[in-house]
Amino acid sequence: MESFLNLWQHLPSHISPVLFSIGSFQLRYYSLMYLVAFAVVYGLFACRIRRGEIAFTTEAMQDYMVWAMLGLIVGARLGYALFYNFSYYLSHPLEIILPFDFSDGFRFVGLSGMSYHGGLIGVLLVTIYFCRRHNILWWRFGDWLCAAAPLGYMFGRIGNFLNGELWGRVTTVPWGMFFPQDATGNLRHPSQLYEALFEGLFLFVVLWGIRRRNPFDGFMVGLYIFGYGLVRFVIEFFREPDAHLGFVLGFNTMGQVLCMLMMLAGVGVILWRKQASSRL
Repeated sequence: MESFLNLWQHLPSHISPVLFSIGSFQLRYYSLMYLVAFAVVYGLFACRIRRGEIAFTTEAMQDYMVWAMLGLIVGARLGYALFYNFSYYLSHPLEIILPFDFSDGFRFVGLSGMSYHGGLIGVLLVTIYFCRRHNILWWRFGDWLCAAAPLGYMFGRIGNFLNGELWGRVTTVPWGMFFPQDATGNLRHPSQLYEALFEGLFLFVVLWGIRRRNPFDGFMVGLYIFGYGLVRFVIEFFREPDAHLGFVLGFNTMGQVLCMLMMLAGVGVILWRKQASSRL
């Protein structure tokens, strides 16, 4: 048991975040997890289309996935710059979009720093555009999307774990882990796995389980926004705050502040859409 526990605690040290490299270019598992996440969401959509649960086509879904990828990446990057490091990127705007490090030659490093909340806004905007372009009821499409999205998100958090980033706070629990990029060398909560389990798998089980009992268009959208905000708010107590921000508004992290806004927005959407549906 002791040897297994030691192996578990040092597991991140045995995982290389790089799948393969060619010269200065590196393909990381984190990037691969993004592709897996979108493939999973597309697969769930395709399954519902084949079963006749939703009036959509796989061709239209393929078109949407391209837009969603673009919205997620751009939104997540801009969101990180705006919500988490605004003063720095205001002085270094090119670093928002340039994935290269010029301090040591010309080296590809990827875009460091992505925000879930920014990515959500990005996907929301391109989804509205896509639905208007194809004359699709936005709230209904949003409900379809929210039933599948959490399972894809689970793979994104697994990507964070494989990348050895966004670790948790210092702990003494036996399932804590040592992360090689943590200069303090402390045992920490594997908060990426907590998020993968609860923000991803748990929310997916709940939303997927009630997808056929949707009381009105927009209900699943509101429930997802509220549910994610609630789960993420709790998990933030185990996640290390961003070093350059620390705590804001007392004991809260920036993530918790944004999640409180999400919970309010989720409740607002449900009440609004319920009232709108009762007038039809």
